[in-house]
Amino acid sequence: MTHALLDELSWRGLIHDSTDPAELRDHLDSGGRRCYIGFDPTAPSLTIGNLLPITLLIRAARAGLGAVTLFGGGTGLIGDPSGKSVERSLLTVEDVRANVARHREIMETIFGRALAAEEIPAFVDNGDWLGGLGMIEFLRDVGKHFPVTEMIRRDSVRRRLDDPDVGLTYTEFSYSLLQAYDFRRLCEDHGVTLQMGASDQWGNIVAGIDYVRRVLRTQVHGLTCPLLLRADGTKFGKSEKGAVWLTADRTSPYTLYQFLINLSDDEARRFALFFSLTDREPLERLFAEHAEAPGRRALQRHLAREMTGLMHGQPAVDAAEAASAALFSGDVKAIGADLISDVFADVPTVTEPLARLAADGGWPVVDLLLATGLASSRRDAREHLGNRAVLVNGDRIDAEATVTEKDLLHGSVILVRRGRREWRVARFT
Repeated sequence: MTHALLDELSWRGLIHDSTDPAELRDHLDSGGRRCYIGFDPTAPSLTIGNLLPITLLIRAARAGLGAVTLFGGGTGLIGDPSGKSVERSLLTVEDVRANVARHREIMETIFGRALAAEEIPAFVDNGDWLGGLGMIEFLRDVGKHFPVTEMIRRDSVRRRLDDPDVGLTYTEFSYSLLQAYDFRRLCEDHGVTLQMGASDQWGNIVAGIDYVRRVLRTQVHGLTCPLLLRADGTKFGKSEKGAVWLTADRTSPYTLYQFLINLSDDEARRFALFFSLTDREPLERLFAEHAEAPGRRALQRHLAREMTGLMHGQPAVDAAEAASAALFSGDVKAIGADLISDVFADVPTVTEPLARLAADGGWPVVDLLLATGLASSRRDAREHLGNRAVLVNGDRIDAEATVTEKDLLHGSVILVRRGRREWRVARFT
Protein backbone atom coordinates (compact mmCIF):
# COMPACT_ATOMS: atom_id res chain seq x y z
CA MET A 1 0.00 0.00 0.00
CA THR A 2 1.28 3.43 -0.93
CA HIS A 3 0.04 6.05 1.47
CA ALA A 4 -2.22 8.57 -0.29
CA LEU A 5 -1.27 11.52 1.91
CA LEU A 6 2.44 11.46 1.06
CA ASP A 7 1.72 11.00 -2.65
CA GLU A 8 -0.59 14.00 -2.69
CA LEU A 9 1.71 16.22 -0.65
CA SER A 10 4.64 15.31 -2.88
CA TRP A 11 2.71 16.14 -6.07
CA ARG A 12 1.65 19.47 -4.63
CA GLY A 13 5.17 20.40 -3.51
CA LEU A 14 4.04 20.42 0.10
CA ILE A 15 6.85 18.38 1.65
CA HIS A 16 9.72 20.57 2.79
CA ASP A 17 11.30 18.38 5.50
CA SER A 18 10.45 14.99 6.93
CA THR A 19 11.91 12.16 8.90
CA ASP A 20 13.22 9.27 6.81
CA PRO A 21 10.74 9.09 3.86
CA ALA A 22 10.74 5.30 3.59
CA GLU A 23 10.25 4.85 7.34
CA LEU A 24 7.52 7.48 7.40
CA ARG A 25 5.68 5.80 4.53
CA ASP A 26 5.88 2.38 6.21
CA HIS A 27 4.72 3.93 9.46
CA LEU A 28 1.63 5.52 7.90
CA ASP A 29 0.87 2.43 5.81
CA SER A 30 0.66 0.31 8.96
CA GLY A 31 -2.73 1.93 9.64
CA GLY A 32 -4.44 3.57 12.58
CA ARG A 33 -2.02 6.49 12.72
CA ARG A 34 -2.76 9.92 14.13
CA CYS A 35 -1.14 13.28 13.41
CA TYR A 36 -1.30 16.77 14.85
CA ILE A 37 -0.52 20.40 14.11
CA GLY A 38 -0.30 23.11 16.76
CA PHE A 39 -1.61 26.67 16.53
CA ASP A 40 -0.60 29.37 18.98
CA PRO A 41 -3.40 31.90 19.65
CA THR A 42 -1.30 35.06 19.32
CA ALA A 43 -4.10 37.04 17.60
CA PRO A 44 -7.92 36.97 17.61
CA SER A 45 -7.96 35.69 14.02
CA LEU A 46 -5.86 33.53 11.72
CA THR A 47 -4.17 34.52 8.46
CA ILE A 48 -4.04 32.85 5.08
CA GLY A 49 -0.62 31.57 6.12
CA ASN A 50 -2.37 29.58 8.87
CA LEU A 51 -4.75 28.16 6.29
CA LEU A 52 -1.93 26.06 4.86
CA PRO A 53 -1.50 23.86 7.98
CA ILE A 54 -5.30 23.79 8.33
CA THR A 55 -5.58 22.30 4.85
CA LEU A 56 -2.77 19.88 5.75
CA LEU A 57 -5.01 18.53 8.51
CA ILE A 58 -7.91 18.31 6.05
CA ARG A 59 -5.76 16.33 3.59
CA ALA A 60 -4.55 14.03 6.39
CA ALA A 61 -8.11 13.38 7.56
CA ARG A 62 -9.30 12.68 4.01
CA ALA A 63 -6.40 10.22 3.60
CA GLY A 64 -7.57 8.23 6.61
CA LEU A 65 -5.34 9.55 9.39
CA GLY A 66 -6.78 10.56 12.70
CA ALA A 67 -6.13 14.31 12.92
CA VAL A 68 -5.69 16.43 16.05
CA THR A 69 -5.71 20.23 16.24
CA LEU A 70 -3.65 21.49 19.18
CA PHE A 71 -4.47 24.96 20.49
CA GLY A 72 -1.66 26.68 22.36
CA GLY A 73 -3.55 27.86 25.40
CA GLY A 74 -0.31 27.33 27.32
CA THR A 75 2.42 28.04 24.76
CA GLY A 76 0.46 31.07 23.50
CA LEU A 77 1.34 32.80 26.77
CA ILE A 78 4.96 32.76 25.57
CA GLY A 79 4.83 32.71 21.77
CA ASP A 80 7.07 30.77 19.43
CA PRO A 81 10.27 32.71 18.55
CA SER A 82 10.78 30.70 15.34
CA GLY A 83 11.03 33.02 12.36
CA LYS A 84 10.79 36.13 14.53
CA SER A 85 13.49 38.78 14.65
CA VAL A 86 12.20 40.30 17.91
CA GLU A 87 10.44 38.95 20.98
CA ARG A 88 6.66 38.77 20.82
CA SER A 89 4.54 40.94 23.09
CA LEU A 90 3.19 38.72 25.86
CA LEU A 91 -0.58 38.31 26.03
CA THR A 92 -2.74 38.08 29.11
CA VAL A 93 -4.35 34.79 30.12
CA GLU A 94 -7.75 36.27 29.24
CA ASP A 95 -6.61 37.31 25.77
CA VAL A 96 -5.13 33.87 25.05
CA ARG A 97 -8.32 32.13 26.15
CA ALA A 98 -10.44 34.42 24.00
CA ASN A 99 -8.17 33.82 21.02
CA VAL A 100 -8.33 30.04 21.50
CA ALA A 101 -12.13 30.20 21.51
CA ARG A 102 -12.13 32.29 18.33
CA HIS A 103 -9.65 30.00 16.56
CA ARG A 104 -11.79 27.01 17.45
CA GLU A 105 -14.83 28.67 15.88
CA ILE A 106 -12.86 29.39 12.70
CA MET A 107 -11.58 25.84 12.39
CA GLU A 108 -14.91 24.23 13.24
CA THR A 109 -16.44 26.20 10.39
CA ILE A 110 -13.72 25.33 7.87
CA PHE A 111 -13.54 21.66 8.86
CA GLY A 112 -17.32 21.43 8.78
CA ARG A 113 -17.35 22.60 5.15
CA ALA A 114 -14.45 20.39 4.01
CA LEU A 115 -14.88 17.12 5.90
CA ALA A 116 -17.45 14.51 6.82
CA ALA A 117 -18.48 14.60 10.46
CA GLU A 118 -16.45 11.51 11.35
CA GLU A 119 -13.29 13.01 9.78
CA ILE A 120 -13.25 16.31 11.68
CA PRO A 121 -10.05 16.62 13.76
CA ALA A 122 -10.17 16.43 17.53
CA PHE A 123 -9.53 19.67 19.41
CA VAL A 124 -7.01 19.72 22.26
CA ASP A 125 -5.56 22.61 24.32
CA ASN A 126 -2.04 22.37 25.74
CA GLY A 127 -3.06 24.76 28.49
CA ASP A 128 -4.74 21.73 30.07
CA TRP A 129 -1.36 20.20 30.95
CA LEU A 130 1.14 23.04 30.75
CA GLY A 131 -0.89 25.21 33.14
CA GLY A 132 -0.43 22.71 35.96
CA LEU A 133 3.16 21.73 35.24
CA GLY A 134 5.50 22.68 38.09
CA MET A 135 8.87 24.23 37.39
CA ILE A 136 10.90 21.60 39.27
CA GLU A 137 8.97 18.81 37.55
CA PHE A 138 9.51 20.42 34.15
CA LEU A 139 13.25 20.95 34.63
CA ARG A 140 13.74 17.48 36.06
CA ASP A 141 11.62 15.44 33.64
CA VAL A 142 11.93 17.52 30.46
CA GLY A 143 14.85 19.93 30.64
CA LYS A 144 17.43 17.26 31.43
CA HIS A 145 16.86 15.71 27.98
CA PHE A 146 17.86 18.88 26.04
CA PRO A 147 21.61 19.64 25.79
CA VAL A 148 22.11 23.39 25.49
CA THR A 149 24.91 22.87 22.97
CA GLU A 150 22.42 21.29 20.56
CA MET A 151 19.72 23.88 21.16
CA ILE A 152 21.94 26.84 20.31
CA ARG A 153 22.96 25.25 16.99
CA ARG A 154 19.46 25.75 15.59
CA ASP A 155 19.23 28.51 13.01
CA SER A 156 16.30 30.28 14.70
CA VAL A 157 18.23 30.44 17.98
CA ARG A 158 21.61 31.25 16.44
CA ARG A 159 20.27 34.20 14.42
CA ARG A 160 18.85 35.83 17.54
CA LEU A 161 21.91 35.14 19.67
CA ASP A 162 24.16 36.65 17.01
CA ASP A 163 22.18 39.89 16.99
CA PRO A 164 23.47 42.03 19.90
CA ASP A 165 20.55 44.43 19.56
CA VAL A 166 17.88 41.76 20.06
CA GLY A 167 19.16 38.62 21.72
CA LEU A 168 16.96 35.81 22.99
CA THR A 169 15.26 35.57 26.37
CA TYR A 170 15.22 32.40 28.44
CA THR A 171 11.44 32.37 28.03
CA GLU A 172 11.73 32.11 24.25
CA PHE A 173 14.71 29.74 24.49
CA SER A 174 12.52 27.30 26.45
CA TYR A 175 9.70 27.27 23.90
CA SER A 176 10.96 24.21 22.00
CA LEU A 177 10.92 22.21 25.27
CA LEU A 178 7.26 23.02 25.75
CA GLN A 179 6.43 21.96 22.19
CA ALA A 180 8.39 18.75 22.68
CA TYR A 181 6.43 18.06 25.84
CA ASP A 182 3.20 18.63 23.88
CA PHE A 183 4.25 15.90 21.44
CA ARG A 184 4.88 13.54 24.35
CA ARG A 185 1.47 14.20 25.91
CA LEU A 186 -0.34 13.81 22.59
CA CYS A 187 1.53 10.56 21.95
CA GLU A 188 0.71 9.22 25.43
CA ASP A 189 -2.88 10.48 25.67
CA HIS A 190 -4.08 10.40 22.05
CA GLY A 191 -1.78 7.99 20.20
CA VAL A 192 -0.33 10.72 17.98
CA THR A 193 2.87 9.66 16.19
CA LEU A 194 3.25 12.35 13.50
CA GLN A 195 3.71 16.08 14.03
CA MET A 196 3.26 18.37 11.03
CA GLY A 197 3.73 22.10 10.57
CA ALA A 198 5.35 24.82 8.50
CA SER A 199 9.06 24.64 7.67
CA ASP A 200 10.02 27.19 10.32
CA GLN A 201 8.88 24.61 12.89
CA TRP A 202 11.34 21.92 11.83
CA GLY A 203 13.80 22.59 14.64
CA ASN A 204 11.06 22.36 17.26
CA ILE A 205 9.60 19.24 15.64
CA VAL A 206 12.99 17.48 15.58
CA ALA A 207 13.48 18.35 19.25
CA GLY A 208 10.11 16.79 20.03
CA ILE A 209 10.85 13.67 18.00
CA ASP A 210 14.16 13.12 19.81
CA TYR A 211 12.53 13.70 23.19
CA VAL A 212 9.56 11.37 22.61
CA ARG A 213 11.73 8.61 21.16
CA ARG A 214 14.11 8.87 24.10
CA VAL A 215 11.49 9.00 26.86
CA LEU A 216 8.67 6.84 25.50
CA ARG A 217 10.73 4.52 23.29
CA THR A 218 8.11 5.12 20.59
CA GLN A 219 8.73 5.63 16.88
CA VAL A 220 7.38 9.07 16.02
CA HIS A 221 7.82 11.20 12.94
CA GLY A 222 7.70 14.76 11.62
CA LEU A 223 6.84 16.50 8.36
CA THR A 224 6.80 20.13 7.34
CA CYS A 225 5.39 22.06 4.40
CA PRO A 226 6.94 25.18 2.82
CA LEU A 227 6.07 28.57 4.24
CA LEU A 228 3.59 30.66 2.27
CA LEU A 229 5.71 33.52 0.96
CA ARG A 230 4.94 36.64 -1.02
CA ALA A 231 6.56 37.30 -4.38
CA ASP A 232 9.30 39.30 -2.61
CA GLY A 233 10.09 36.37 -0.31
CA THR A 234 8.47 37.76 2.84
CA LYS A 235 6.11 35.68 4.94
CA PHE A 236 2.33 36.00 4.82
CA GLY A 237 2.07 36.75 8.53
CA LYS A 238 -0.29 38.66 10.73
CA SER A 239 2.42 41.16 11.64
CA GLU A 240 3.06 41.94 7.99
CA LYS A 241 1.39 44.85 6.21
CA GLY A 242 -1.58 43.80 4.16
CA ALA A 243 -2.15 40.44 5.88
CA VAL A 244 -5.03 38.38 4.51
CA TRP A 245 -7.16 37.15 7.42
CA LEU A 246 -9.60 34.24 7.60
CA THR A 247 -12.42 36.15 9.32
CA ALA A 248 -14.77 38.63 7.70
CA ASP A 249 -14.24 41.27 10.40
CA ARG A 250 -10.61 41.67 9.28
CA THR A 251 -10.66 40.69 5.60
CA SER A 252 -14.08 40.79 4.01
CA PRO A 253 -15.19 37.99 1.67
CA TYR A 254 -15.21 40.48 -1.22
CA THR A 255 -11.65 41.61 -0.44
CA LEU A 256 -10.49 38.00 -0.22
CA TYR A 257 -12.22 37.17 -3.50
CA GLN A 258 -10.54 40.12 -5.24
CA PHE A 259 -7.15 39.22 -3.76
CA LEU A 260 -7.42 35.74 -5.28
CA ILE A 261 -8.84 36.91 -8.61
CA ASN A 262 -5.88 39.27 -9.00
CA LEU A 263 -3.14 36.70 -8.35
CA SER A 264 -0.55 36.40 -11.09
CA ASP A 265 -0.56 33.16 -13.10
CA ASP A 266 2.46 31.81 -11.21
CA GLU A 267 0.95 32.74 -7.84
CA ALA A 268 -2.39 31.22 -8.81
CA ARG A 269 -0.77 27.89 -9.65
CA ARG A 270 1.14 27.89 -6.38
CA PHE A 271 -1.98 28.79 -4.39
CA ALA A 272 -3.94 26.05 -6.16
CA LEU A 273 -1.34 23.44 -5.29
CA PHE A 274 -1.08 24.66 -1.70
CA PHE A 275 -4.72 25.36 -0.87
CA SER A 276 -7.16 23.86 -3.34
CA LEU A 277 -9.01 20.79 -2.07
CA THR A 278 -9.89 19.87 -5.64
CA ASP A 279 -8.57 16.43 -6.60
CA ARG A 280 -5.44 16.08 -8.71
CA GLU A 281 -7.05 15.06 -12.01
CA PRO A 282 -9.57 17.94 -12.30
CA LEU A 283 -6.95 20.37 -11.02
CA GLU A 284 -4.51 19.30 -13.73
CA ARG A 285 -7.26 19.77 -16.33
CA LEU A 286 -7.76 23.27 -14.95
CA PHE A 287 -4.04 23.99 -15.24
CA ALA A 288 -4.15 22.91 -18.89
CA GLU A 289 -7.25 25.00 -19.58
CA HIS A 290 -5.64 28.04 -18.02
CA ALA A 291 -2.43 27.54 -20.00
CA GLU A 292 -4.41 27.56 -23.26
CA ALA A 293 -6.30 30.76 -22.46
CA PRO A 294 -4.72 32.59 -19.48
CA GLY A 295 -6.70 35.74 -20.28
CA ARG A 296 -9.88 34.05 -19.11
CA ARG A 297 -8.31 33.65 -15.64
CA ALA A 298 -10.08 30.33 -15.13
CA LEU A 299 -7.58 29.25 -12.48
CA GLN A 300 -7.93 32.47 -10.48
CA ARG A 301 -11.73 32.28 -10.66
CA HIS A 302 -11.73 28.69 -9.47
CA LEU A 303 -9.45 29.59 -6.56
CA ALA A 304 -11.51 32.64 -5.61
CA ARG A 305 -14.72 30.63 -5.57
CA GLU A 306 -13.27 27.64 -3.74
CA MET A 307 -11.27 29.46 -1.08
CA THR A 308 -13.85 32.17 -0.40
CA GLY A 309 -16.47 29.46 -0.10
CA LEU A 310 -14.32 27.42 2.27
CA MET A 311 -13.81 30.35 4.59
CA HIS A 312 -17.09 32.24 4.26
CA GLY A 313 -19.66 30.00 2.57
CA GLN A 314 -21.40 30.00 -0.80
CA PRO A 315 -23.62 33.05 -0.15
CA ALA A 316 -20.46 35.14 0.35
CA VAL A 317 -19.11 33.87 -2.98
CA ASP A 318 -22.35 34.76 -4.74
CA ALA A 319 -22.35 38.26 -3.22
CA ALA A 320 -18.70 38.87 -4.15
CA GLU A 321 -19.29 37.78 -7.74
CA ALA A 322 -22.45 39.88 -8.04
CA ALA A 323 -20.59 42.94 -6.72
CA SER A 324 -17.71 42.33 -9.13
CA ALA A 325 -20.11 42.05 -12.06
CA ALA A 326 -21.95 45.21 -11.01
CA LEU A 327 -18.69 47.16 -10.75
CA PHE A 328 -17.51 45.93 -14.15
CA SER A 329 -20.79 46.80 -15.86
CA GLY A 330 -21.20 50.10 -14.04
CA ASP A 331 -24.56 49.05 -12.56
CA VAL A 332 -23.47 50.00 -9.07
CA LYS A 333 -27.04 50.39 -7.84
CA ALA A 334 -27.06 46.59 -7.63
CA ILE A 335 -24.32 46.54 -4.96
CA GLY A 336 -25.82 45.97 -1.53
CA ALA A 337 -25.37 48.36 1.37
CA ASP A 338 -23.20 45.86 3.25
CA LEU A 339 -20.78 45.61 0.32
CA ILE A 340 -20.41 49.26 -0.72
CA SER A 341 -17.63 49.92 1.79
CA ASP A 342 -15.74 46.77 0.78
CA VAL A 343 -16.04 47.30 -2.98
CA PHE A 344 -14.92 50.91 -2.76
CA ALA A 345 -12.53 50.53 0.18
CA ASP A 346 -9.55 51.85 -1.80
CA VAL A 347 -11.44 54.59 -3.63
CA PRO A 348 -10.94 58.23 -2.50
CA THR A 349 -13.89 59.34 -0.39
CA VAL A 350 -15.23 62.74 0.59
CA THR A 351 -17.79 63.55 3.24
CA GLU A 352 -20.28 66.34 2.63
CA PRO A 353 -23.23 67.76 4.61
CA LEU A 354 -26.61 66.38 3.61
CA ALA A 355 -27.85 69.96 3.34
CA ARG A 356 -26.04 70.33 0.01
CA LEU A 357 -28.53 67.95 -1.58
CA ALA A 358 -31.50 69.63 0.05
CA ALA A 359 -30.82 73.02 -1.56
CA ASP A 360 -33.39 74.30 -4.04
CA GLY A 361 -32.93 72.27 -7.23
CA GLY A 362 -30.25 70.06 -5.69
CA TRP A 363 -26.45 70.22 -5.84
CA PRO A 364 -24.92 70.87 -9.30
CA VAL A 365 -22.88 67.93 -10.56
CA VAL A 366 -20.18 70.43 -11.56
CA ASP A 367 -19.70 71.16 -7.85
CA LEU A 368 -19.80 67.45 -7.02
CA LEU A 369 -16.92 66.81 -9.44
CA LEU A 370 -14.90 69.61 -7.89
CA ALA A 371 -15.59 68.35 -4.35
CA THR A 372 -14.53 64.80 -5.21
CA GLY A 373 -11.40 65.85 -7.06
CA LEU A 374 -12.58 64.50 -10.43
CA ALA A 375 -12.24 67.99 -11.93
CA SER A 376 -9.70 70.73 -11.31
CA SER A 377 -12.02 73.63 -12.26
CA ARG A 378 -15.58 74.32 -13.34
CA ARG A 379 -14.37 74.54 -16.92
CA ASP A 380 -12.66 71.15 -16.55
CA ALA A 381 -15.83 69.68 -15.01
CA ARG A 382 -18.04 70.96 -17.82
CA GLU A 383 -15.65 69.57 -20.40
CA HIS A 384 -15.84 66.08 -18.89
CA LEU A 385 -19.61 66.33 -18.62
CA GLY A 386 -19.88 67.60 -22.17
CA ASN A 387 -17.90 64.60 -23.36
CA ARG A 388 -20.38 62.32 -21.60
CA ALA A 389 -17.50 60.94 -19.54
CA VAL A 390 -19.19 61.20 -16.11
CA LEU A 391 -21.53 58.69 -14.48
CA VAL A 392 -23.38 59.19 -11.20
CA ASN A 393 -24.53 55.95 -9.63
CA GLY A 394 -23.97 54.28 -12.98
CA ASP A 395 -26.05 56.77 -15.00
CA ARG A 396 -24.43 59.05 -17.61
CA ILE A 397 -25.29 62.71 -17.00
CA ASP A 398 -24.81 66.12 -18.59
CA ALA A 399 -23.43 69.45 -17.43
CA GLU A 400 -26.75 70.84 -16.21
CA ALA A 401 -27.58 67.89 -13.95
CA THR A 402 -27.95 68.11 -10.19
CA VAL A 403 -28.03 65.52 -7.42
CA THR A 404 -30.63 65.41 -4.64
CA GLU A 405 -31.45 63.19 -1.70
CA LYS A 406 -33.31 60.92 -4.11
CA ASP A 407 -29.96 60.04 -5.71
CA LEU A 408 -28.49 58.66 -2.50
CA LEU A 409 -27.69 54.95 -2.53
CA HIS A 410 -28.69 53.25 0.71
CA GLY A 411 -29.53 56.64 2.15
CA SER A 412 -26.01 58.05 2.35
CA VAL A 413 -23.77 57.47 -0.69
CA ILE A 414 -23.31 58.76 -4.23
CA LEU A 415 -20.82 56.99 -6.51
CA VAL A 416 -19.16 59.04 -9.24
CA ARG A 417 -17.10 57.73 -12.13
CA ARG A 418 -15.11 59.69 -14.70
CA GLY A 419 -13.94 57.78 -17.71
CA ARG A 420 -13.46 54.06 -17.39
CA ARG A 421 -11.69 53.77 -14.06
CA GLU A 422 -11.68 56.96 -12.01
CA TRP A 423 -14.13 56.40 -9.13
CA ARG A 424 -15.00 58.61 -6.16
CA VAL A 425 -17.29 58.04 -3.20
CA ALA A 426 -19.29 60.95 -1.77
CA ARG A 427 -20.82 60.28 1.65
CA PHE A 428 -23.47 62.58 3.05
CA THR A 429 -24.20 63.09 6.72
